[in-house]
Amino acid sequence: MKKKIYFISALILAISLISCNKKQDEKKGNAPMPYKVVQVSKSNTTLLAEYPTKLEGITDIDIRPKVDGYIEKIYVDEGQEVKKGQLLFKLETQTATQDAGAAKARVDMAQVEVNRLMPLVERKIISDVQLETAKANLASAKSTYQSIIARINYATIKSPVNGIVGTLPLRIGSYVSSQTAEPLTRISDISKVYAYFSINEKEQLDIMMNAEGKTFQDKIGKMPAVNLVLSNGLAYQESGKIETFSGQANSQTGSFNVRASFPNPARLLRSGGSGVIQIPTNLKDVILIPQNATVELQDKRIALIVDNESKVKFVPIEVRAVPGGKYFVVDKGLNTNDKFLVEGVGIITEGTPIKPQVIDLKQLDTPKK
Repeated sequence: MKKKIYFISALILAISLISCNKKQDEKKGNAPMPYKVVQVSKSNTTLLAEYPTKLEGITDIDIRPKVDGYIEKIYVDEGQEVKKGQLLFKLETQTATQDAGAAKARVDMAQVEVNRLMPLVERKIISDVQLETAKANLASAKSTYQSIIARINYATIKSPVNGIVGTLPLRIGSYVSSQTAEPLTRISDISKVYAYFSINEKEQLDIMMNAEGKTFQDKIGKMPAVNLVLSNGLAYQESGKIETFSGQANSQTGSFNVRASFPNPARLLRSGGSGVIQIPTNLKDVILIPQNATVELQDKRIALIVDNESKVKFVPIEVRAVPGGKYFVVDKGLNTNDKFLVEGVGIITEGTPIKPQVIDLKQLDTPKK
C-alpha cells in the first residue's frame, strides 16, 4: 500500500514538473521578438524626374534647288562641318550659259539701236516714239539676260548657315528641281542643341510650385540646371537649361511641351538624336523611408508601423522615388510621431507584437565593419 502511495505521489510530481516546464516554454515562445524601427522625421532631398527627349539643332535647314537641272558637282560629304557661304552643290549650267550668251547679244544689239536713235531724236529727224520703243526693247533684253544670270547663279548652291551636313540622298547626275520631294541635304546648326519633351499637368504643377520666383517666367529663369542622359546610358557632360513651357496643355494628351537647351562645343550631340532629360526638384522638410522598408500589396505601397500596443500595423502610403533607388519620399500615410519597421518587412504579419528597437535612419547608410 505504501509503495502504491509513493508511486502516485511521484507520478503527480512528474506531471507537475512537465506542466510547469511546458508553461515556461510557451511563455518564452510568445515573448515579442525585437525588431529595428525608425522614428519618422523630416529632412531635405532632391528628386529627379526623367522624360524621354528628342534632340534638334538651333536650325535645321532643308537645302533645295531654286532652279531645275542636273547635279554636276557635290563639294561636301555627309557629317561634314561647313561654314555659312561655303559651296555645297553645283548644277549643270551649259544650256543656261548658252542662253545667257544669246541674251547678252540681244542686249548689245538693243543698246546699239538706242545709241543710234538718240542723236536722230535730238536733231528731231525722227519722233520720240521710235526711241522709247528701242529703250523698251533694251530694258526687256536686259531683264531676260539678268534672269538667265540669276538662274546660273542659283545653280551654285551655298550653305546659308554654319552647321553639319546631313544625308546626301541624291548623287551626281540626278535631275532636281524646286519641286523635288527630297532636299539635296539638310544643314543643322548644332552649336547649341534643343531637347524637346513632354510632361503631364501634375508634373508641371509640381515643378513650378517648387521653383523659386514669383511669375511663371521668373520661375523658369530660376529653375536649376537639367541633365541629359544619352542613348548609350551615359550622362552628357554639359548641363542644360529649361527655356520654355508651352502656353497650354495638349487637348488630346493633357501634356505640356517643354524645351531645354544644351551647349554643344564638341559637336557631340546631333539633330535627330534621343536621350532622357533629368529635372531635379529640391524638396524641404519631407519624410523619407527606405524602399526596402515597404512592400507592395494589391497595387498599393505599404509601410509597417508600430501602434501604441507595440503591434505591427500596415498603412498605405503615397511615395515618389528618390534617385539612387534607396529611398522614397512619403507624400501621404506617415506622421512624425510614427515608427516604421526597417527589419522583418515582408515576413512579419499585421498584428504581430514586437519589441521595437529605435535606431536612427542614418545608421542604415553606415556600412557594417
